Amino acid sequence: MKILIQNGRLVDPASSLDQIGDLAITSGRISAIGKVNADFAADRVIDASGLIVAPGLVDLAARLREPGYEHEGMLESELAAAAAGGVTSVICLPDTDPTLDEPGLVEMLKLRARKLSRCRLFPLGALTRGLKGENLTEMAELHEAGCVGYSQAEVPVQNTQVLQRALQYASTFGYTVWLRPQDAWLGKGVAASGSVATRLGLSGVPVSAETIAIHTITELVRATGARVHLCRISSAAGVDLVRQAKAQGLPITADVSINSLLLTDVDIGYFNPSMRVTPPLRQGRDRDALQAALRDGTLDALVSDHNPVSEDEKTLPFGEATPGATGLELLLSLALKWSGADQTDTPDAAKLRLALSVVTQGPVKVLGDALGSLASSAGRLVAGGVADVVIFDPAARWKVEPSALVSQGKHTPFAFEATGFELAGRVRHTLVAGQVAYEADARTQTQTASAT
Repeated sequence: MKILIQNGRLVDPASSLDQIGDLAITSGRISAIGKVNADFAADRVIDASGLIVAPGLVDLAARLREPGYEHEGMLESELAAAAAGGVTSVICLPDTDPTLDEPGLVEMLKLRARKLSRCRLFPLGALTRGLKGENLTEMAELHEAGCVGYSQAEVPVQNTQVLQRALQYASTFGYTVWLRPQDAWLGKGVAASGSVATRLGLSGVPVSAETIAIHTITELVRATGARVHLCRISSAAGVDLVRQAKAQGLPITADVSINSLLLTDVDIGYFNPSMRVTPPLRQGRDRDALQAALRDGTLDALVSDHNPVSEDEKTLPFGEATPGATGLELLLSLALKWSGADQTDTPDAAKLRLALSVVTQGPVKVLGDALGSLASSAGRLVAGGVADVVIFDPAARWKVEPSALVSQGKHTPFAFEATGFELAGRVRHTLVAGQVAYEADARTQTQTASAT
């Protein structure tokens, strides 16, 4: 199928492209950028006048709730939510039921996603069997099945010797281990330690729960040479440790969630369970440090931390509510808000490139060779590259209404009634492998080609 996207503002942070022009797509690949030959016979023309045409977003942290938690989200609904948010590739965590610790489970999940043709799916395999932190999984077999890395999700490895062996093995084969730095014993509270948690009588999670874990991981990386991605850094002290590790040349990357980037513990208000997320929302100085670190490249990527939670498990007292929030559909708009690109209907070029880089170029660099044949063109607009594209209206203003979200999970800390945030940027079209996966005026699409 041939598609011609006309008169859009073409923006690609990786190449500093920012110009008005056309984009031609042939057989799932970008065949021309900027100026398209007049004889290009398109099967479909999309008018992108006044809209931005950018690489599809890459989200490094999304729970799709299948298999095992279908009451909270289905693969179909959550990949549809990804497409509605302009996300064309997602990394899913292994804490499903059963855990993604067997090649057959990984292959089944990828096959289901391929048939849905909404979004590319890249699973993380479990680092230890059942995420119990005892016995290592067969990483080589999981790699062959399609895993791009290995993770414990939110379950810390309490036995440091097991973690050391895992990193030694991963280093031998060049695999990346994805770890959420949190001490198993200090991280059992429900809110960030501080005056707000004390006033509300909530058990606290101190910053040291994060920094102790980062220190341990850093020393093991130094000893083993393993490549580690630190997931969802939440504190100023954590940022400082990541900055030091990078300055020392250690193979460490890191990300931050949209929740920690824009909210603080004050937003908990009077025990709003929608603000119960992991890691917990910290103080304003932490949020400011995270924003600065993402801007200067200390933190490599911004993630949605999409984790849909059912109504029954969320509408409980704060301390009893299941942590988590939907985020795939908010990632683009919140990136624009953080960079300041949402301040005018025609975003400043530098601010727009910054917003897009942390959800396209940055995540792709984290993934590196794990993307295989996609590594050279994912998160980019490049001739001959894969046609994963988002078209959005930067001037469209909207308020987050949970009931209007595509995701099966309707709880988000960014609901307008909680934050008062008016967001900019509405996705009009999402294309995956040259096929339209989402249209703003027709959310249910019949796909005729695979997204992979």
